[in-house]
Amino acid sequence: YLELLFLSFSVICRSLANSNCGIKRKSPLQNLHLVSHSIHHPYYSSSKFQRPPLRISIQLFSSLNRLPLRKTKLLNVKYGYQFHRNFWLARLASRLLKVRYLILGSAVGGGYTAKKTYDQWKDMMPDLDEYKWIVPDFVWELDELIDLEKLIKALPDADDLAKLLPDFDKIGESFASLKGFLSPGAPGETAFRATDQGYDNDKQFKKGLLGELILLQQQIQQHEEEARRAAGQYNMGSSQQKRKVSDKEKIDQLQEELLRTQLKYQRMLERLEKENKELRKLVLQRDDKGIHQRKLKKSLIDMYSEVLDILSDYDASYNTQDHLPRVVVVGDQSAGKTSVLEMIAQARIFPRGSGEMMTRSPVKVTLSEGPHHVALFKDSSREFDLTKEEDLAALRNEIEIRMRNSVKEGCTVSTETISLSVKGPGLQRMVLVDLPGVISTVTSGMAPDTKETIFSISKAYMQNPNAIILCIQDGSVDAERSIVTDLVSQMDPQGKRTIFVLTKVDLAEKNVASPNRIQQIIEGKLFPMKALGYFAVVTGKGNSSESIESIKEYEEEFFQNSKLLKTCMLKAHQVTTKNLSLAVSDCFWKMVRESVEQQADAFKATRFNLETEWKNNYPRLRELDRNELFEKAKNEILDEVISLTQVTPKHWEEILEKTLWERVSTHVIENIYLPAAQTTNSGTFNTTVDIKLKQWTDKQLPNKAVEVAWETLQEEFSRFMTEKKGKEHDDIFDKLKQAVKEETIKRHKWNERAEDSLRVIQHNALEDRSISDKQQWDAAIHFMEETLQSRLKDTESVIEDMVGPDWKKRWLHWVGRTKEQNIRNETKNELEKLIKCNEDHAAYLANDEVTTVRKNLEARGVTVDPCLIKDTWHQIYRRFFLKSALNHCNLCRRGFYYYQRHFVDSELECNDIVLFWRIQRMLAITANTLRQQLTNTEVRRLEKNVKEVLEDFAEDNEKKVMLLTGKRVQLAEDLSK
Repeated sequence: YLELLFLSFSVICRSLANSNCGIKRKSPLQNLHLVSHSIHHPYYSSSKFQRPPLRISIQLFSSLNRLPLRKTKLLNVKYGYQFHRNFWLARLASRLLKVRYLILGSAVGGGYTAKKTYDQWKDMMPDLDEYKWIVPDFVWELDELIDLEKLIKALPDADDLAKLLPDFDKIGESFASLKGFLSPGAPGETAFRATDQGYDNDKQFKKGLLGELILLQQQIQQHEEEARRAAGQYNMGSSQQKRKVSDKEKIDQLQEELLRTQLKYQRMLERLEKENKELRKLVLQRDDKGIHQRKLKKSLIDMYSEVLDILSDYDASYNTQDHLPRVVVVGDQSAGKTSVLEMIAQARIFPRGSGEMMTRSPVKVTLSEGPHHVALFKDSSREFDLTKEEDLAALRNEIEIRMRNSVKEGCTVSTETISLSVKGPGLQRMVLVDLPGVISTVTSGMAPDTKETIFSISKAYMQNPNAIILCIQDGSVDAERSIVTDLVSQMDPQGKRTIFVLTKVDLAEKNVASPNRIQQIIEGKLFPMKALGYFAVVTGKGNSSESIESIKEYEEEFFQNSKLLKTCMLKAHQVTTKNLSLAVSDCFWKMVRESVEQQADAFKATRFNLETEWKNNYPRLRELDRNELFEKAKNEILDEVISLTQVTPKHWEEILEKTLWERVSTHVIENIYLPAAQTTNSGTFNTTVDIKLKQWTDKQLPNKAVEVAWETLQEEFSRFMTEKKGKEHDDIFDKLKQAVKEETIKRHKWNERAEDSLRVIQHNALEDRSISDKQQWDAAIHFMEETLQSRLKDTESVIEDMVGPDWKKRWLHWVGRTKEQNIRNETKNELEKLIKCNEDHAAYLANDEVTTVRKNLEARGVTVDPCLIKDTWHQIYRRFFLKSALNHCNLCRRGFYYYQRHFVDSELECNDIVLFWRIQRMLAITANTLRQQLTNTEVRRLEKNVKEVLEDFAEDNEKKVMLLTGKRVQLAEDLSK
């Protein structure tokens, strides 16, 4: 800014210098003092004195680079007298020009400063481009998708919109007129009360059914007031008897008029409710058929019932199953509690009996609204049509069967809950639990602890602080005989969640001498038990074949003619099962709203604790519960079974051939080769070999080969199942895999027809004696040498154990021989002398040879048993024979030429090589056959068996709990719950 200011100032100076060139300037002397100035006045003579003019060069400099910008012309400056001119206008203009450039420079500097400040503020503001994701993409594309101009043109004008608005003045008048007719009623019922202002608007409501109901309600109110006034006048007492009679007649007339009006009002209400029920049924049926093309969601009461079912199976240590509301129906046996529940459900769904206990286990009934009146069990998909008598009978029979099956042997009642869902038009949504009736005495045929069990079941359900207790009392028996009222008083002493129901009021009205007693019960004055509400109901005439409709008609007819209502002992909202169900439903949902959120918060806290424990213990593992872990293990096992099909044929055949030879080599050496080798000529040798091979093939070889193949398949299957897969191996599946392997092996059976086909193949392979080339001959010699060397090594080991260590081991390891080993060593030395004397000795010692050896040993002071001599001879001769056979095998390496000539004119016979070639070829062909059967048949059958075992295990929860255990599994199970 300063540099710009100096630059502006230098430009101003330069412009002034250029404009004043050639003009005579006043001498600096003009600025002298007044006295000095007078000396040079032009009127004095001294003014003629002149000095030679001075030439002065004026040079301008820039403040930026301190270099001369331009040189001006020489100006003549004269000292002495000059002609004086007045240039005040020029001086004023120059001053103004200076001010202009100062303002311009200030503006430029100020603009630069303002721009810099703006840039700083801009840098301080956050970059809002990163938050564009908050607004959906389609909002930015609205201007492309929507033509706002067309939309604005399509909107109606303000005048048109004003015409569409309702007339608020008329609405206000309507509300003002309704305000006089509607007022809050008593709890549990809807009351319409008339006011003095309501009569002016009567004509507006007479056209509709609702208007008639309002007028009837007003008339009922008038009649009640007149009846109270008349009763008051009558009770005040009058001296005139006639006046009393007339007042009484007037009171009776008013009461009859009041009752007629109430009945008319009730009939109109029922008509409205019936029409509403039909309309709701029609709407539900349309929704059920999919007219609205929308998927119906599960109702709230169905979801709530499922929650209760889940919590009933939840771990009892959390005490969660006792904190959510349900309506618990309790009462004395045969008090009519099941009938009350059937009236609420509007169907005769429970088995019935005369005097005997029918409810033997808790029955949870979930009521919900639906287009059709049906019932179904939680664990079944069958729907029972409650409008058909055969379905009702089947449902009652099924409930009775389930109850009897749930009762354990030696018991009368069960704690197992039967879950039933009932749907129908007009049903109140709630969850009720029907409990076995409370008894006072255990009768014959019952378990001794039946009474205590029923009490414990009832207390377990009623101790839930959010359970609604529907206490059923039989009105036809003396109230003092009731047991359930005392039980309910203990569980709910304040009566904050109890609703009292008096049943069989029709019988009570006939049998009770004082009707005031019924009034005391309904008003809660007879029992110490407290309740939210009191109701009186009639559940039929005692005939089990009555329908719900006939019972409802009988109940309505009874209360219409009952003196209890006529004399105002009972109020209208306290009678009929319909009013009872409405009150219970209201109370139920009120408690649900109050408790379900609190319970959900408790579950959230529990889950948070479990999740924290999981993250701390298993931070890199997913939360898989027992069923999910089983599915994961199932997939791994199936993958491992499929891996069997990827085993190469070469691997199968090598394992089968090796294992089969290990199993049959002893039999071939001991029972075929050694006996045949004792013969004197090749013909006898071949005959003996053929006979023994035929016997072996017919009886033992195929079975032994199948056993080897099955064991090989098991070993490979076990190897794949138990093989650890590095870091991905999860040892939590080890027990399950072991159990699946054992069960699969137990179920798998080899194809029985395989032995027959294998016997033919093996027999054909052993009959072939033609060795085609030298390579096969050498392979047979190598096979024979390996076999004989292995046997020789085993024989040497046996002999060493018999005679003890030799002198090297005795000196190096400082060990000695036992007495028996010394005897055997002496026997061995004697027998070796015998073999050296006769190398063509037979395989067995003769009796005289045994005697000779024994006497020779006794002569040296060694007493020996003949059996020990024979046993030692067997091993000594075996070693001698194997060594001789190996030497003969070495000689036969050049015998292939003689074999092709069938050993004619040759002293070298190699029939033993041919034998081992036949055995070797049989092993190769058998291994190939078994491999084909394994890969084509048995592996697939094994995979099928594995799948069956896994399916059985998946359905057996106890098996899964036993095989999938550990802290990790239990924690995941708790999280899943």
